[in-house]
Amino acid sequence: MDDTSEKKQANAQFAKDERLNDAKQAMAEYEAAALATRAKTERLRALRLARDAATPPAPAKKRKAAAGKKGKSGSDQASGNLADWLDEQAKQGRRS
Repeated sequence: MDDTSEKKQANAQFAKDERLNDAKQAMAEYEAAALATRAKTERLRALRLARDAATPPAPAKKRKAAAGKKGKSGSDQASGNLADWLDEQAKQGRRS
């Protein structure tokens, strides 16, 4: 019975060592991939900044002024406040 017990312990230790080695290898691959990603990001950032520095920024477009107020019917009114709207509704006979 000692032989099987020793074999089980040896197999368990071997499996534990294999898991440890796999974990170390996976961590090394993860760190290498992260390092490659950071290097690529830094390279692309440098290229983008160089490109942006080489081309002057486009002038900002001016916004058009409002063409005027829409009709004074309920929610179509673009500006004003709630009190004005409620007063208008009351004048039209609507109850809130």
